[in-house]
Amino acid sequence: MSQYFEVHPDNPQPRLLKQAAQILHGGGVVAIPTDSSYALVCHLDDKAAAEALRRIRGVDDKHHLTLLCRDLSELASYARVDNRQYRLLKLGTPGPFTFILEATKEVPRRLSHPSRRTIGLRVPDHAVTQALLEQMGQPLIATTLIAPGEHEPMNDPHEIRERFQKLLQAVVDAGACPMQPTTVVDLTGAEPTLVRQGRGEPQVLGLAVESE
Repeated sequence: MSQYFEVHPDNPQPRLLKQAAQILHGGGVVAIPTDSSYALVCHLDDKAAAEALRRIRGVDDKHHLTLLCRDLSELASYARVDNRQYRLLKLGTPGPFTFILEATKEVPRRLSHPSRRTIGLRVPDHAVTQALLEQMGQPLIATTLIAPGEHEPMNDPHEIRERFQKLLQAVVDAGACPMQPTTVVDLTGAEPTLVRQGRGEPQVLGLAVESE
């Protein structure tokens, strides 16, 4: 049975987030709100928790997991970033963008793409996510909470609890989130490539969007 923490979306109670952080430090998988949708998160250094997160989500090791970071200074430990990439990152953070970058040796191999050594990184613009990252003192492994076999992300914490209470160790409820995943931009090539259009507006990064 998963624990359930109801927190204020703008001023989350530190006591409750501290309990959620303890569950994550203990190897738990937790559903949390973000600025795009709810996400599944676990501890950066816990191999078993990362495998459990993939099983719950129904994805294999070729699916990019994302590192949620507090800010760009934290991100630099886990990705190789040149000046051109950094300018784009500054434009899109914090916000609903996931950037694919070349992973550094700090990133456990199991978290990066098996053939490319790349990692998805993002800095969320959500008070609860930021406060939980502050409690953790390090990034979290994350993936958009999309139920296996479905295509839309989940944004109702009560439904998440009902559906996953035997699989998750906790749900952090800050009310409904948007129901769009992040916009994914690959920065590993000569030019930025839009991989997935989501909540973030590519024009913010100076990327053209093809009209249908």
